[in-house]
Amino acid sequence: MDTDSFSAFDTAIHQVLLVPHSDLSREAAFVYAISSAGVVYAITRACSQGELKTCNCDPQRRGRDNDSRGDFDWGGCSDHINYGIHFAKAFVDAKEKTEKDAQALMNLHNNRCGRTAVKRFMKLECKCHGVSGSCTLRTCWSAMSDFRRTGDFLLKRYNRAIQVTMNQNGTGFTVATKKNDLVYFENSPDYCRMDKDAGSLGTAGRVCNKTSRGSDGCEVMCCGWGYDTTREKRITKCECKFQWCCTVKCKECEETVDVHTCKAQT
Repeated sequence: MDTDSFSAFDTAIHQVLLVPHSDLSREAAFVYAISSAGVVYAITRACSQGELKTCNCDPQRRGRDNDSRGDFDWGGCSDHINYGIHFAKAFVDAKEKTEKDAQALMNLHNNRCGRTAVKRFMKLECKCHGVSGSCTLRTCWSAMSDFRRTGDFLLKRYNRAIQVTMNQNGTGFTVATKKNDLVYFENSPDYCRMDKDAGSLGTAGRVCNKTSRGSDGCEVMCCGWGYDTTREKRITKCECKFQWCCTVKCKECEETVDVHTCKAQT
């Protein structure tokens, strides 16, 4: 597996391991879903790049096919998304399948949401052949979209996550859900305050963006407790120039920046 794929895979697994097992919040639902999706993406990409001995391009994408634009030939290297999903299911779900509690049921559901989200944004990429690009013949392959689309989709599902309870026999939820709905059992803890049992480090000391109105903005992140501003000197690369051949040389510039950090609750 190449460095980028291993990094994405490793990060996804560590995100799951950092969530307390007792966490039944919507934030835990999102972490499990996005981490499971990350494993699918990393493994599938590694397959296409020939970094794994156990898989390669999708063997089902062969011969001729058609879409709304007409006939085309399968060619190139189609991402083997089904292998990535199969691997992620076996690997990420392994721990949860040994448990028979609400946490395991919730995690398995949200893991599945993450896996299917990656497949949702598979796209057909094609190359035209013919005189002057007439496209009399097309060669196409199936490819994953940028992972950002999966992340944005799961973020929307996080905002619409459904609070559920277990049914009487402990095999499902009492509230009807769809396959792409994230589910959670308990309301989120107060992330403004430090709560080690809940896995919350609080927001005191967090760097925030003074001009942003989003979740990274000082007004939202600092929970109304205000923020401190300090001035720091930083050394950055500047005035970079390409030199033949083949290096880029830069100067080191010093700049003074304002850093805003959330205050602790008084």
